[in-house]
Amino acid sequence: MSSVSTNPLGSTGSAPPSAASRMVIREAARADLAAVVAMIAADAIREVAEDVGQDGEVAAPYVAAFEEITVNPNVLLLVGELDGAIVATCQLTFVRHLTYHGGLIAEVESVRTVPELRGQGIGTALMGWVAEEARRRGAVRVQLTSNRARVDAHRFYERLGFVASHVGMKLYLGNEG
Repeated sequence: MSSVSTNPLGSTGSAPPSAASRMVIREAARADLAAVVAMIAADAIREVAEDVGQDGEVAAPYVAAFEEITVNPNVLLLVGELDGAIVATCQLTFVRHLTYHGGLIAEVESVRTVPELRGQGIGTALMGWVAEEARRRGAVRVQLTSNRARVDAHRFYERLGFVASHVGMKLYLGNEG
């Protein structure tokens, strides 16, 4: 997949282009991994803190996960790049289900935008890209879960048309790290 600008129509009028319109959404490269992990760790709501590594080196489990993710054609680790910086990320996984007549489902996880750019359309552009890729691949729906504590994120997803239709549950198996 090639990199795709999130604003195919370009800017209009004389106003400067917005951050979201200048952002490029693409698959993550190994060089992006430290920025992605840092975003996830900085915004994590978990019982266990993320051990991101030391001295600029990404911890080995993240490198191994990145390598596994990036060779799977049904999983995309996406980044939003703006002016050379990684400012957003998410993981998009396509899973075939028996429901919906064997329908393809797009599952979104680990959606993050750097705090200083929230409210500027970055997340909207990223999720728009996700929806378009899901349509392109023939998915019947895009689904995600969001921690109950993320009230602002819930409002964001609802503005994009997501519906809180299910109750998500998790069973932690003690292998969280």
